[in-house]
Amino acid sequence: MSRTCELTAKAVMSGNNVSHANNKTKRRFLPNLVNVTLISEALNQNVRLRISANALRSVEHRGGLDAFLVKADAKELSQRARLLKKQIAKKLAEQPVA
Repeated sequence: MSRTCELTAKAVMSGNNVSHANNKTKRRFLPNLVNVTLISEALNQNVRLRISANALRSVEHRGGLDAFLVKADAKELSQRARLLKKQIAKKLAEQPVA
C-alpha cells in the first residue's frame, strides 16, 4: 500500500536532516495518513478510505464526502475515489430537484 492520500494525492517527500554543523543526511517526510470510514449520503453507504488528516479536515469543511468529491479534481483522486465520484454524480443526476 503506497503512502499516498486517496483524496488529495499527498505523498512522501524527501529532504535533508541538517545538523548544527551543517551536515546533511537524506530523510523522508511522511504524510499523516489515517484510515477512516466516511458516509456517502447520496449512495447511502459507508466508504473506507486512507486519507491525510488535512484531507479529513477539508472533507468536514466542505460538508461531507459527497460535496468534497463533486468539487474535487479527478486528476488528484485515487482510482477508488474516481469511481466513487462517478457513482455520486450519477446518483445526484437521477434525483429530482426539489
